[in-house]
Amino acid sequence: MSTLWAFPGQGAQQPGMLQALPAVPLVLACLEQASAELDEDVRLLDSAEALQGTRAVQLCLLIAGVATARLLGERGHRPDYVAGLSIGAYAAAVVAGALEFADAVRLVALRGELMQRAYPSGYGMTAILGLDQASVERLLGEADGPVYLGNINSETQLVISGSDAAMAAVVERARALGAGMAKRLAMSVPSHCALLDGPARELAAAFADIELLTPQVRYLSSSSARLIRDPETLCDDLAYNMSRVVDWQATLVTAYERGVRLHLELPPGGVLTGLARRVFEPGQAIAFSGARLDTLDAMLRQEVSRDR
Repeated sequence: MSTLWAFPGQGAQQPGMLQALPAVPLVLACLEQASAELDEDVRLLDSAEALQGTRAVQLCLLIAGVATARLLGERGHRPDYVAGLSIGAYAAAVVAGALEFADAVRLVALRGELMQRAYPSGYGMTAILGLDQASVERLLGEADGPVYLGNINSETQLVISGSDAAMAAVVERARALGAGMAKRLAMSVPSHCALLDGPARELAAAFADIELLTPQVRYLSSSSARLIRDPETLCDDLAYNMSRVVDWQATLVTAYERGVRLHLELPPGGVLTGLARRVFEPGQAIAFSGARLDTLDAMLRQEVSRDR
C-alpha cells in the first residue's frame, strides 16, 4: 500500500496559517528562505487583510505545504505519490524533487500577480453541490455571460468559474434544479478556464529560465489525473494549470487504483481530506492540520511496515 501527500489550492487559506506552523528550525528556515528570495517578510502575508490578494494566498499555500512536508521528511517520512490542487501542484513538484523551492517561490509570486492583474474584481469561483457534471455543463452551455466549469471535486461537487453576474445566474438555475448548496469561494480570480489563457502563456514564458528535473516521487497531475515523469510535460502542467479544469475526483481515483490507501493532506485545512474519504474507503484520509505529530508518525510508519 502507498501514501499520497495532497496539497490544497486557493480557497483553503486561513489567516495566521504561517504563524500556526510548528515553530521548529526547519520550518523557520523555510520561511526565511522564502523571505530572502522575495526580499520581504513572508510572515506578513497571512493576515486577513493580506490574504485578500491572490499573490499572498498562493505564496502562503506554497510555503505552508513545503515547510510541513520538509518537517515530515526530517522525521523520516516520504510519500509514494504527490498531487496538488491548482497552486498546490507547485508544492507537490518541490516535494517530488522536480522544482527547486527558490524557483517555486519566484514563479508562484509571478503567477499570483498575473492572475490578480488580469481580473482585479468582478470575477471568481463558486462551488455547486448536489448536481452531477452533465447537469452543470448544460446550465453553463445556456449561460449568457462568461462562466465555465473549473473544478470537478467529486461526482456531485462542481466548481464554476467566471464573472460574478454569470455565476449568480447559473447558481439561481442550479438551485431550481435541486442543487443542495452553492457557495462563493474565497477566490478573486476565475481560475481553471479559458479566461486565464493569457496569464498562463506569460507564466509559461517565465519557465524558460527554470530548470525542472525528473520527479523523484511519483507526481500526479490534477489537470490530467495522470502520472507525469518528464520535466517538459511537468513544465507544461505547472504553467498552464491555472487555465485548465481541475479533475480532483479523477486524480484521487487514479491514486487509489495505483494502490494508494493513505491520503495525507498538507496544511492548511482539511477540505481535500473530506473529498478523499469518499474515494479511499477502506483506506485512510487524514489532514496534517489538527493532528498530533506523533499520531502522524505512527500512521505513516504503519503504512511503510505494511508495504514491507
